[in-house]
Amino acid sequence: MIKIIKPGMLTTVQDLGRHYQKYGVVQSGAMDAFAHRVANLLVGNPENEATLEITLTGPVLEFQNDTLIAICGSGFHAVLDGKPVGLWRPVKVKSGSELRLRQGGTGCRVYLAVAGGISVPEVLKSKSTYLRARIGGFNGRALQAGDVLETGTPGEVSRQLAASLEYPPAWSVSKNMLPDYSPFPTIRVIPGRHHDLFAAESIETFFHEPYRLSQNSDRMGYRLEGPKLAVKAAQEMLSESVSFGTIQVPSGGEPIVLLADRQTTGGYPKIAQVAFVDLPLLAQLKPGDKLRFKKITLQEAQLLYIEREKQIRMLKATIAYQARRRGTHAER
Repeated sequence: MIKIIKPGMLTTVQDLGRHYQKYGVVQSGAMDAFAHRVANLLVGNPENEATLEITLTGPVLEFQNDTLIAICGSGFHAVLDGKPVGLWRPVKVKSGSELRLRQGGTGCRVYLAVAGGISVPEVLKSKSTYLRARIGGFNGRALQAGDVLETGTPGEVSRQLAASLEYPPAWSVSKNMLPDYSPFPTIRVIPGRHHDLFAAESIETFFHEPYRLSQNSDRMGYRLEGPKLAVKAAQEMLSESVSFGTIQVPSGGEPIVLLADRQTTGGYPKIAQVAFVDLPLLAQLKPGDKLRFKKITLQEAQLLYIEREKQIRMLKATIAYQARRRGTHAER
């Protein structure tokens, strides 16, 4: 079990979300799905198991049983019982230990995975918290001081990892595999469905001028401040499906990037779609951070996606191998 001593600004239970968008159900789920997936793998969980998504200011947590955790993402430092611990690695935790997460560095979100996952009821086959509808997660809300989270039963890989790990852990995820988190990233995008409806000057501006993340941004969407964009001629548009990373341009001319808690359909023209591999870079931006957009082709985006998935599969296989090898050695 995990007791919440201090909740931080926004700490919620998230997995990879709901998949009923065609029925009008918001997806929700982890903003930085890469960090979420890797954190789960590092403790021997399935990639979709629930984690704690921690945003902007960190919580103070007390662990009430021995367990294995991993913290992945960017923008925080972790301190366990007064000693710093690294991110992107499995860490053994003893009953009664206190974990503090302190803001620092580039980024604004980390994901805490615990062996066995977080035991909360599923809503529409997901444990993700959707705050606007107050569904999923822990009573449909952000965590508060005094909350106690039940954790699940660790699987075989988790038990083998826990049996083999020393403290501090001797290995972590290679930096070469991690996203290039930055307060001023270049985000690769594919031209959107309505790209050709925009004036040539606006398209040129979109791909060459920086934008700043507005204070009026949240898990639903990032509002961008910068050069205004215009279509060639005003026209009525039908609402249609949107996805994580869809970039719409409302009548005011400033783009909005749709995120995990986005609505299911949108009626504004879509100038671009963020490549899947760069969604984690978006997820780690804070209000005031800047970004640029770079145009790539659909084929390039697909190849980048395939390469990222290969890396994750290789990491999963490596962790399972290390757990078997070290776990067997530890039992001798």
